[in-house]
Amino acid sequence: MSKKVEVLSDQAALIARSLELILSKLETAIQERGRFTIALSGGSTPKPLYEAIANQKLTWDKIHVFWGDERYVPSDHPDSNELMARRAWLDRVDIPATNIHSTPTLDGDPAVSAAKYEKHLQEFFRTSPGEFPSLDVILLGMGDDGHTASLFPHTEALKVSDRLITVGNKDGNPRITFTYPFINAAECVMFVVAGANKRPALAQVFAPNASDFTYPSRLIQPQGELWWLLDAAAAQELKQG
Repeated sequence: MSKKVEVLSDQAALIARSLELILSKLETAIQERGRFTIALSGGSTPKPLYEAIANQKLTWDKIHVFWGDERYVPSDHPDSNELMARRAWLDRVDIPATNIHSTPTLDGDPAVSAAKYEKHLQEFFRTSPGEFPSLDVILLGMGDDGHTASLFPHTEALKVSDRLITVGNKDGNPRITFTYPFINAAECVMFVVAGANKRPALAQVFAPNASDFTYPSRLIQPQGELWWLLDAAAAQELKQG
């Protein structure tokens, strides 16, 4: 694993650097493999990043979009990560509908939806059960409790190591989420983290010794590149050893 930490002066600089990195990875992937695969994160931080991507002139038909986690709500629900990404980016560009790989959320049973999304991923990447496909980029945020995707502290989802997709749990509300081994199979994982409220959790995630089950972002140790892009407010007290 190659770990890189960059501290940007403010949120605008954070978004600009995130965009630069994504475009670089996209260009390389399309040159080498003919397509670019990216998993998006939710939350407020990446919205201006998605708006910036939408303003680029890209070969949209070669870009495939997934979600690292999704709330168990319809895709037109105000809480939907997909809805946010569509409004900020996907509905504003000429990307084929078949290149948008929505998370199933309408089966009435999150476990059924998780299995359905896993099957779709296996078919798209042509992998067998037990194999972890490798996305080009997985975008992640981090909550002030140290969670990432829908891998929340002390939840059952953290114990799942033999599947791509599982059911996360946030205060009794189910989520569909990538498992940590699937995230770790990526070519590049990018954490984009902003805000002073993230400082205490970041300190624990970067600490030499702390609990992975209390601070799940510690579980993200990809085979490829790991980028932590932080704004100055989030990184202020960070000691990088």
